[in-house]
Amino acid sequence: MDIALDKPARTFIEVAEVWVPEGDRLVLGSGNYGTLAEFAAVSGEESFGRGEGLPGKAWAEARPVVLKGFEGSYFKRTEAARAAGLTSAVAVPVFAGAELKAVLVVLCGDDADRTGAIEVWKEKGGLLTLDDGYYGAAKHFEWVSQHTQFPRSQGLPGGVWAAETPMLMRDLGSGYRFIRAESAGQAGLTTGLGFPVPVPGGKAFVVTLLSARGTPIARRFELWDARAAKVGKAHEAVLVDGICAREGPLWSEDAERRVGAWQGLIGRVLGTGVPLVEGKQPGLAAGYDSMVALPIHVGGELSHIVAWYC
Repeated sequence: MDIALDKPARTFIEVAEVWVPEGDRLVLGSGNYGTLAEFAAVSGEESFGRGEGLPGKAWAEARPVVLKGFEGSYFKRTEAARAAGLTSAVAVPVFAGAELKAVLVVLCGDDADRTGAIEVWKEKGGLLTLDDGYYGAAKHFEWVSQHTQFPRSQGLPGGVWAAETPMLMRDLGSGYRFIRAESAGQAGLTTGLGFPVPVPGGKAFVVTLLSARGTPIARRFELWDARAAKVGKAHEAVLVDGICAREGPLWSEDAERRVGAWQGLIGRVLGTGVPLVEGKQPGLAAGYDSMVALPIHVGGELSHIVAWYC
């Protein structure tokens, strides 16, 4: 990703948090709120029942949910979000078979320069169509996306759908594999991460995170494979793809990188099967300030972990 590193980049996502089941409620498991201390304090006191608030809705409806406005909605922390300058959110449930492991919620602000995309694609009639998405200032790219459909194996969403694995795409504005390349280039989008969201009932959902130069979703992306076909019987994960603004390409056939369960932050996600958000933690890769690591469970088994860093 072509990003100047001599000063901190404004990011597309302002807040990331993980809500985990505790009895019949969802409680805060981990989160990174940056400088938004008051919103963090309100969130730490909150909990959600099934169907309640944004995390509860993603749980009850067993699907990713995009909420592009809080006023007058089912969002429970509207006043605190308004004070923090947060205007939209996306919730991604993490299921292992029928069991809810957690709900990842990311929250964004809105201004004239904030560009990027968080998209939810849903299968309908044998094609993936846009269920909803948040694009910030990338209004033309949003329009193009609303009028685009993907068969299996086509584009980033279709590739993820066909393979049931996460995928990372570079150079979105010039890549022939990215169907919306022209409008992506105009919007300044550079890197795309797509991953499946398996849910009970078998409906197909794919989430894509499209990162721009000026307000990146992340400056480092990692894809870890934990399938037995890749790592054998060991409870491990191997890095199969990655890109970093500081270190460049992360994956190499000559230098395989593996982690075991509970080994470091990725190993913690491997051990628990639950997403993890960390901020200002010593030892984060390449000296970054925050990390989101999201496990993907296919057939009830943890198959992959995707991670992004700012």
